[in-house]
Amino acid sequence: MVIDNISNSKRYTSLYPHIMQAFNYLHTTDLNNIAPGKYAIDGDNVFAIVQEYTTLDAANEQMEAHRKYIDVQYMIIGTELVGHAFLADQKLSKEYNEQEDFLLVPDAPNYFTKLEAGIFMIFSPTDLHMPCIQYGAPATVKKVVVKVKI
Repeated sequence: MVIDNISNSKRYTSLYPHIMQAFNYLHTTDLNNIAPGKYAIDGDNVFAIVQEYTTLDAANEQMEAHRKYIDVQYMIIGTELVGHAFLADQKLSKEYNEQEDFLLVPDAPNYFTKLEAGIFMIFSPTDLHMPCIQYGAPATVKKVVVKVKI
């Protein structure tokens, strides 16, 4: 997993094929004014999901992981916590669903990181993550998740 400021995104453009398109989208799109929804960038290779939601209590959430896509999560407005752990031999609460590209793990994260405006996180298939968690109290946030096909 990678956590950094969007101003440093050029450091990560060689990590995965198509990730440059994800960063180009984040740098060239008026994210403050974009409406929630799904946006095509490069067919099923790269697409963005813009979300607005109220952050949640971690006690009621589970960690997820993906196999076909990496996540580039970028906070546009607001702050949330994101739980992390490495996928190993944990017991799954939901087996991998190929069509939806995710699995769930009921274990608590090993640690949490604050995701705030201007910061991005990259999650690979070995990175369990629990996004959308409240930082102090529930709050409304606006975030974009760019899905990059592996």
